[in-house]
Amino acid sequence: MIRVLVPLLGLIFAGPAIAQDHSQMDHAQMGHAPPVEAAPVAGPADPSGTDQSPGNAPPPPVPMPHYADRVWGGDVMARSRDAMMAEEGGGQRFAQLLLDRVEWKDGGYAWEGEGWYGGDIHRLVVKSEGEGGSRLDAAEVQALYSRAIDPYFNLQAGVRQDIRPTPARTYVTVGIEGLAPYWFELNAAAFVSTRGELLGRVEGYYDQRITQRLILQPRAELNLSAQDIRATGTGSGLINAELGLRLRYEIAREFAPYVGINWERRFGDTRRFGRAAGEHSGGIGLVAGIRAWF
Repeated sequence: MIRVLVPLLGLIFAGPAIAQDHSQMDHAQMGHAPPVEAAPVAGPADPSGTDQSPGNAPPPPVPMPHYADRVWGGDVMARSRDAMMAEEGGGQRFAQLLLDRVEWKDGGYAWEGEGWYGGDIHRLVVKSEGEGGSRLDAAEVQALYSRAIDPYFNLQAGVRQDIRPTPARTYVTVGIEGLAPYWFELNAAAFVSTRGELLGRVEGYYDQRITQRLILQPRAELNLSAQDIRATGTGSGLINAELGLRLRYEIAREFAPYVGINWERRFGDTRRFGRAAGEHSGGIGLVAGIRAWF
């Protein structure tokens, strides 16, 4: 047993010394290859080989924004695009019938409405208004050409025919209507009869929304005359004035019943002519009616 352990211990303690002693080792005899030198890097390319003259060849055509111009020609397509823009930008035709007031009041009734056909620029307009009680007291019809003069106002010209009072009168009409600042709707017109009589009218209203469907509308109208017209009971100056306040509820955008209060008064010689004929000079009363458009 001792014979085995003694040589084994000698090997254990001699191992580290043998592993650490490399002084007698000849490294030149090891088969390691020397490092390979890196290949030289090429320098920047010389562009002199591409330095050529541009030549005199014409440039390629500029691409067109519309391919159809190549097929049909620029002039033809320009006219087509102008026609399309005119139609879609105001050249379309529409129609509307507006019954602005169809109402019952103390002792009578009244109406005011218009219909038109055309586009944003040119329109044919027909207006009508009147009132009565047991009989028709006043009625008129206007046929007008309407031309937009800016985004908010239209210039109108045409003919007005009075049905009542008699004797009937025919007038040449020139007026303007539109949307004034702060959303006031205004309408002013001058009327010259075939007898040379000059009349004028100014009216306006404002829609004050209380809710999306409940609307309060104050309204005013003034009628004037440049001379006395005894045949129709019209005096010079301010003929009459009318002020109203109406509250309507839009059951639908196209249909709205309303109630309100209306005041009207004749003035000057018109008031005197009316009293001589046994007519009232005016007063205040309740109104109820409908407003509709189609």
